[in-house]
Amino acid sequence: MPQLENQQTTQLKRKLGLGAVIALGVGTTVGSGIFSSLSEVAAAAGSSLFLVLAFIIGGLVQIPSNFCYAELASAFPEDGGQYVYFREAGSRPLAFLCGWISFWATDPPSISIMALAIANYLGYFLPLHGLTLKLVATGFVIVFMILHLRSVEGGGKFQTVITALKVLPFVLIVGVGIFFIKGDLFLSSAPLPGAAATGIMALIAGVSATTWSYDGMGAACYMSGEIKEPEKNMPKGLILTAVIVLLLYGGLTIVASGLLGVGELASSEAPIALLASKIPVIGSFAGTMVAIMAVIVVIGSLSSCIMFQPRIEYAMAKDGLFFKSFAKVHPKYETPYFSILVQCAVGIILIFASNLSDLLGYFTLVALLKNLFTFGTVFVLRKKAHYKPTYKMPLGNVMPIIAMFMTGTLIYSTFLWAPVQGLICAGVAVATGLPVYYMWEKKNKSAKEKE
Repeated sequence: MPQLENQQTTQLKRKLGLGAVIALGVGTTVGSGIFSSLSEVAAAAGSSLFLVLAFIIGGLVQIPSNFCYAELASAFPEDGGQYVYFREAGSRPLAFLCGWISFWATDPPSISIMALAIANYLGYFLPLHGLTLKLVATGFVIVFMILHLRSVEGGGKFQTVITALKVLPFVLIVGVGIFFIKGDLFLSSAPLPGAAATGIMALIAGVSATTWSYDGMGAACYMSGEIKEPEKNMPKGLILTAVIVLLLYGGLTIVASGLLGVGELASSEAPIALLASKIPVIGSFAGTMVAIMAVIVVIGSLSSCIMFQPRIEYAMAKDGLFFKSFAKVHPKYETPYFSILVQCAVGIILIFASNLSDLLGYFTLVALLKNLFTFGTVFVLRKKAHYKPTYKMPLGNVMPIIAMFMTGTLIYSTFLWAPVQGLICAGVAVATGLPVYYMWEKKNKSAKEKE
């Protein structure tokens, strides 16, 4: 019993610095998506110039999201991220649904998808198929589960190193490739089959297509309670994250547009590999280099998700809105070990239930709505007396409005992808979540009356 009591009373400590904030944001954002998004954006934009502008404008209009998170994190420097912001805005039901959806529909599936992606990329070097591939993916989940379970400091240091390693190859491609770009290709355009827009509408379509590539920059907010001097490090880290990702993607698209025609990019299934193959010296081992890049990039994203995602259930459990065991902190390692264990276990189950994992992808619409409402909490919180952020974003209400607009474009495109399935999943989330919420609240009320 003393051991159990220690688990309940041990608190998470502030052990992570500015580097960890940046590593979490960049590590989560720069994932496997960039390996295909160059083609998607090129196809939408229709010209090399618009491709470059789309990524730069797309990155600039995503920065307001991080300004919102910076202000919210400075006001409530505790673990839980979006859950905390909804709670403090006065909507415990929405706060609960935020965590409920995260646990059952978005966080464990992201672990399984990334683990399988690592195993698939390793298939370039090793013959991995069927059960062997799934066992290798499971092994990666277990390794990072143990790493982040045993030490938040060790996990933070690893995340910083792996993020530096994942950025380095992109910097190499940009740094070397920029000396070989051809100016005339910047003006190249192509009549792409299926293109629905031209001119300014094509540019807008291109900007919209970049939004997924910038998703995830606010990951560190889930761990605000473990960041040293959060009033300084959270805003600074979140804004630097946005700048780093924008520079990385901007540089990559400039080099890509100067070495490849937009038609080549749009039709390629592996645009980064194609780009690398066009650069002297690098080109001779482009396939191997890109495969290694892909493995490192996705390892960084997997590690990041296993590190920050379990914190939302930990925060909910502390408030009596989730299973009590999720609030347990290991007395020796000082990590929310139970929450990490369960989330990884569910992720491993999904590795072996791929059809279920695909099905859970339909909850993306609900997850995006959650992001939209998160930015909306800024307007509500600014009217509350207890809202005292140490950092205030510039331009007042303009930033959250832009953040909500950009999230709205994602909601629109996601709704077009699977409208019926997305609405059904939204209904399932509310229909299952609200009864559980009121059950827990009733239980909490009874417990207080007995005290």
